[in-house]
Amino acid sequence: MSEVLNVEEIFASKVFTLGKMKERLPRNVYKEVKKVMDQGGELSKGAADVVAKAMKDWAVENGATHYTHWFQPLTGITAEKHDSFVTHPDEEGKMLMEFSGKELIKGEPDASSFPSGGLRATFEARGYTVWDITSPAFLKEDATGVILCIPTAFCSYKGEALDKKTPLLRSMEAVSEQAIRIVRLFGNTEATKVVASVGPEQEYFLVDREKYLQRKDLIFAGRTLFGAPAPKGQELEDHYFGTIRERIGSYMKDLNIELWKLGVTAKTQHNEVAPAQHELAPIYETANIAVDHNQLVMETMKKVAGRHGMTCLLHEKPFAGVNGSGKHNNWSLATDNGVNLLDPGETPNENVQFLLVLACILKAVDTHADLLRQSASDVGNDHRLGANEAPPAIISVFLGEQLEDVVKQLVETGMADHAIQGGKLQTGVSTLPDPDKDATDRNRTSPFAFTGNKFEFRMVGSSDSIASPNTTLNAIVAEAFCEAADELEKVKAEDFEVAVHDLIKKYLTEHQRIIFNGNGYSDEWVKEAKRRGLPNIRSMVEASGTLTTDKAIRLFEKFGIFTKAELESREEILYETYSKTINIEALTMIDMAKKQYIPAVIKYTKALADTVIAVKEAGADASVQAQILSEVSAKLAEAKEALSALEEKMEKSATIENQKELAFFFKDEVFVAMEALRTPIDELEMLVDKKVWPVPSYGDLIFEV
Repeated sequence: MSEVLNVEEIFASKVFTLGKMKERLPRNVYKEVKKVMDQGGELSKGAADVVAKAMKDWAVENGATHYTHWFQPLTGITAEKHDSFVTHPDEEGKMLMEFSGKELIKGEPDASSFPSGGLRATFEARGYTVWDITSPAFLKEDATGVILCIPTAFCSYKGEALDKKTPLLRSMEAVSEQAIRIVRLFGNTEATKVVASVGPEQEYFLVDREKYLQRKDLIFAGRTLFGAPAPKGQELEDHYFGTIRERIGSYMKDLNIELWKLGVTAKTQHNEVAPAQHELAPIYETANIAVDHNQLVMETMKKVAGRHGMTCLLHEKPFAGVNGSGKHNNWSLATDNGVNLLDPGETPNENVQFLLVLACILKAVDTHADLLRQSASDVGNDHRLGANEAPPAIISVFLGEQLEDVVKQLVETGMADHAIQGGKLQTGVSTLPDPDKDATDRNRTSPFAFTGNKFEFRMVGSSDSIASPNTTLNAIVAEAFCEAADELEKVKAEDFEVAVHDLIKKYLTEHQRIIFNGNGYSDEWVKEAKRRGLPNIRSMVEASGTLTTDKAIRLFEKFGIFTKAELESREEILYETYSKTINIEALTMIDMAKKQYIPAVIKYTKALADTVIAVKEAGADASVQAQILSEVSAKLAEAKEALSALEEKMEKSATIENQKELAFFFKDEVFVAMEALRTPIDELEMLVDKKVWPVPSYGDLIFEV
């Protein structure tokens, strides 16, 4: 019988929670910490020292020997430098374990080797990590021992944001400040802030580690650069929500335990659409904690997979021909006194505050559709967006029948006197209950869908940090709230009702083009979106330039989220990242083609040729063998020609110095040449004896886990 797991007991056992602070800190220090968390400001030096000692004592009691300022540089992953708690021994030679408030609040890692996009010269090394008091410290345990991890922001010597967290925190303050202005207009005087909450669903693949290690493309690129489809894919739709196999279930169990210990509210787990694909989703959390936790989820997924003899693949498209992986970003806004601004209530047509918030969000998404598209851009996501497995690259908003009808009434008449209700679900079975239906269905093809009391931004890639999408969401909505509040705060109380209805109608009328409830996968929608004037940004490279338009700079600088220099640096980093990623993939393809595929096929053609000769000498018909030899030889020649063409493109890429020009060259020239090389190699895989083929096939990788 398996050991009974007490989830309540282990949950957050590795986290220095508010509860642990309350137990360990003097009352006045705890109150100071809580005030700073809720209202901002800085801890006094004395309080910081007390918190540091309590945090250190707790960590040491749990086996920690080192601490680290855990931060999120512009690489998209996390970074850490470990320092031990040990100090100089005392006079008797006894080692002391100390940790000061200064060490807690500020660190000084070398910033020179992280991406900065020209913000810093190579010789300028100084950077600062600063404790994010709103995100709890936690313990990581692995082969290095137990490490106290302190979530921090990461800035340059001149104060520029060199990370993902700093702009996110800035955007959270911006949207809170502007949203408070909105709720004040409707008489809410109790709320002191509005919190952006996020629940990111995380899709991933699991493959056998032994097979993974035989594929250089998976090792270096995180995706298969070659691979013929298996005889079976996802066409039977039998994997989705199917029974979880024992090996996978064991992995999921251990993953949940590790995440629960870290305070991550892992909630759901299931098989996804593609073979070997799965999903984990947490409960909603404050945006910055959700970002931190999602990074921990990805790290923990990889770590736990290793224990089970597997490798976790987070690339958006590790296998061609089956669905890739995304990360649905469920986003909402709520006051600190419990009011969800995105809850329409039973009669949304009468909920004026909700309608104003909705109108502002539609305005924000329409005005900044290009920025929202950019926020979900990464190299791997280019393989998904626009394909019939993920939202289209065109930003639109799904509202559902109920809200679309309310919007239509408001646009046409200025008033909405009814709202479509869901009614009852008629099952037709006497022993089954007839439950209440939602007022609207869902739309899986929409990139930005309203799902009851939140918006689901479905474009985000599975490997990407969710910091950028939420920073952008917060920023664009803050701007819309600000402009609405500017209008309505000037209105006299007796005129407010008319003014707010007029403003809602104005916003909905001007931005209704962004609403689309139909099939986002259809060719007709692409034509219709073009007619409406909606942008269709097809790639990461094309999206990168949206960061530095005059419109984007005005938005981000207005709310202090990014400076122009910070935006320009991020655009430069995106171009560099794209080029470097495709460069690695192209070099990996060249290496595999030269050292694995072509030698294997040459060996096979020799065996075929020897067979043809032997059969002929025996006086038998060798036409079948000769035909196969001819087909294989033709494809081999095609592969060699494509390999040479790719090598030529790579040589040319080395002569391009401008980062933007280089990124477009990799997209338009190198990537096309890579696909041209893949085609004959994949066709050869279908012709060559499996015993000769040098790497595990798709069937081996996704069906034998």
